[in-house]
Amino acid sequence: RAQISPSLLPRTDGRSTTKFASSTVELVEYEELSLPARAGRPLKVAIAGGGVGGLTAALCMLKKGFDVTVYERTAAFARFGGPIQFASNALSVLKEIDETLFERVMDKFTFTGTRTCGIKDGLRSDGSFRMTDDSISYLWDPEAPADWFVKFPLKECADLYGLPYTGVIDRPDLQEILIDECKRINPNFIKNGNGVVSYESRGKGKGVEFTMEDGSTADADVLVGSDGIWSAVRNQMYNEGGIKNTSKNGKKRQGCDYSGYTVFAGETVIKTPDYYETGYKVYIGPKRYFVTSDVGNGRIQWYAFFALPPGSKKAPSGWGGSARDEQADPEENLVEYIKSLHEGWTDEVMTVLDATPPESVEQRDLYDRAPEFLRSWADGNVVLMGDAVHAMMPNLGQGGCQAIEDAYVLTEKLAATKTTAKIDESLQEFYRARILRVSMVQFMSRLASDLIINAFDTPWSPHDNLGKSWKSYLTFFWKPFLQFVIFPLQFAFLYSYYPTGNISETAKALEAKWKDVHFESAEETFALAEEGVVRESTPSFFQKSEQPSTVLAARK
Repeated sequence: RAQISPSLLPRTDGRSTTKFASSTVELVEYEELSLPARAGRPLKVAIAGGGVGGLTAALCMLKKGFDVTVYERTAAFARFGGPIQFASNALSVLKEIDETLFERVMDKFTFTGTRTCGIKDGLRSDGSFRMTDDSISYLWDPEAPADWFVKFPLKECADLYGLPYTGVIDRPDLQEILIDECKRINPNFIKNGNGVVSYESRGKGKGVEFTMEDGSTADADVLVGSDGIWSAVRNQMYNEGGIKNTSKNGKKRQGCDYSGYTVFAGETVIKTPDYYETGYKVYIGPKRYFVTSDVGNGRIQWYAFFALPPGSKKAPSGWGGSARDEQADPEENLVEYIKSLHEGWTDEVMTVLDATPPESVEQRDLYDRAPEFLRSWADGNVVLMGDAVHAMMPNLGQGGCQAIEDAYVLTEKLAATKTTAKIDESLQEFYRARILRVSMVQFMSRLASDLIINAFDTPWSPHDNLGKSWKSYLTFFWKPFLQFVIFPLQFAFLYSYYPTGNISETAKALEAKWKDVHFESAEETFALAEEGVVRESTPSFFQKSEQPSTVLAARK
């Protein structure tokens, strides 16, 4: 049999033909893929899911000249959901993707990393929201305050790389910005009301055919599964037995492990004495922790984490794109229930809870996924990204950040792909480029939850009996390592991906501009609250007309 040696023959129609010197070998054609400065046709990409990751990927790819369509299962986009944290690494990626996008996000942004953030003693904080240091002088001085256990070096680590500071943006604002920027390039980039349910990868260079909920089909060169933690694309790729398929004990759902924790959340308007000085605070105590964060416009969002069995349902859930369920007991005051679980805790926690409308409280069981070291994120011409492949605990606020990094890296890998023959290899390169960093973030996020609930307790002190368990002694001895080693290394690693390079002057200018805006908007909200404006619920998810109320809005 003759030696088979391929030669690439250029064509004028944007295709390249691989011709073999043997009549026994089938002729295979692959197509050249274009960029603005490269001949060929645009890469055709279908994205399943119009969340933050999917929309960011769409914008990134549209700017490269790709032919992009997003398939979103909800009928229409409407304002839903609460704030999402963007750490310094994600802000660097957004700026690298598009300067206008970055500027518009900054206009709606609330910086938390410019102010004091850290861990407070949930039992010893004196209730006045006072600002104290995190030294150990209370060991020998019984009058020294022990409110702050450890403060996070968010600002210092951002300054290390010259990056914008961590903060939050309301998810509805972010989605509106992303959709608007995508529509500037292609007004018809998104198709609503018909999500992707299955696919067939047709082989090397031949693209993928996929099926929607109504039974119709479409095709593309690449299908990106960005359809969230309960992903239909992932379900097929890893043969997980059905979307949200749950084990009998409730501890595994569609291959996803129950973390052991449920979280309640609420939002309120309250002017605490430390409102302008703190970003977010983590109150630690026996077997639980309570988090508060400034989310802009005078609002504080809080989270209460508990180690409870899955399905310990008390509150409705409108998070993460799920339909809002009815409250288990409509007559129960959920704020009072959560207060009862924090008996003996600082009045700072109680003050925030007392200011929260009970009807605003929501709950979610937390599931996360183990890193996919043994299975690729790609199957032929199909690839997963974001929560569909690396859902993680929310403790580090990196879930959305890692999805944004995915979008950027995936786009760069596909942009370097010159023919359809190389698409599957590019998707594998994307997996290899992301797996180690994402796995580290997953591990750190899970470890943060496990340590705080299972290994942390009220720190030991010689002046009272609040912390006398072995966990209390361990927590006390952890303090210097957390303060001077672990937290600096943790945030330095998280922020170490920054495609913009050092942009310290931009970061400082943004901080200076934001301070005045933040003060004015917060004071306006506080004044309205004093006049009798209260907070009531509005729809939590995309379809306003079909969803009961959940997310807070204002009325008088």
